[in-house]
Amino acid sequence: MKQLIQAIERGRFAVFGRAGMDMFATPQGVKAENAETFLADLGGSSANICAGLCKLGMQSALVTSVSDDTVGRFCTNRLRHYGVDTQYVKVIGGEHRVSLAVYESTMDDFQLCIYRNNAVDFQVTEEDVDRVNYADFGALITAGTVFAAEPSRSSTFRAFENAREAGLPVIFDIDYRPYSWPSAEVASDVLTCAGEQSDLIVGNDEEFGFMAGGIEKGLNKARELAAKGKMVIYKMGHEGAITLVGDEEIRTGIYPVTAIKPNGAGDSFIAGLLAGIAEGRPLREAVLRGSACASMVVSQPGCAPAMPTTAQLEDFLADHPGPTET
Repeated sequence: MKQLIQAIERGRFAVFGRAGMDMFATPQGVKAENAETFLADLGGSSANICAGLCKLGMQSALVTSVSDDTVGRFCTNRLRHYGVDTQYVKVIGGEHRVSLAVYESTMDDFQLCIYRNNAVDFQVTEEDVDRVNYADFGALITAGTVFAAEPSRSSTFRAFENAREAGLPVIFDIDYRPYSWPSAEVASDVLTCAGEQSDLIVGNDEEFGFMAGGIEKGLNKARELAAKGKMVIYKMGHEGAITLVGDEEIRTGIYPVTAIKPNGAGDSFIAGLLAGIAEGRPLREAVLRGSACASMVVSQPGCAPAMPTTAQLEDFLADHPGPTET
């Protein structure tokens, strides 16, 4: 566990997964089908994590593919805007496309419509991941969506091998999205395999339950993984989180806010957690900083633009009454 912490403290992360375009209805409260105006910005779980890390003073590089069109260039430009290293972003021609997410800033029957037809991010190859200079980074991060299709699935497992050889730990956000997978059975098998090969695993109670074959078995699955020497963050929505390290279980609450959307919280949580650890903060405090980042994102429009800077996070923590009791 000490090696994992020391690796994260380098503050440099190679992140595998997708970049996408988010289009969210404006003004706040307007349903997407009634909107006359939309704002656009960077989206996609892994890209959001990258942006969140950079805004908190860390360094990140995204390993992905984007389409050779105006939307792909938009995503690459927005990655650079947030300070993300794009040297491992490959441009692909043809009919593969960047993902598009359309949503709104209201919790009243919240709607999120994702277009993943012929997704370009699934086209990352073993050759692509072999190009990464793993020695430049402290840790590898991946979201579970990369495992939903080939060649991205095999190439990411290849990246795990490369990271091991370079002495990098693997940080795995389960991020189960049913619409990306051919079947629940395949998803369960593959995500379980990825978890077994990871050093830090982050997921919610439903995701761990899915891997275990039932939500009631999720916490036991998390404990099983922790018993194998992994750090596990078991998120429970409004009930907070349990961080499992060996025999220790750290329970933390959330920072209540008025949410205007649910998406982006998990990405911001990971960015805040890792930045907190990288800054040398105690694990409990790092988890709480991740929780604060998640609360900030769901209370504002957009995902990447809503990720807090360090100064914004400090202001939030200073002004907020504190996390809920667990």
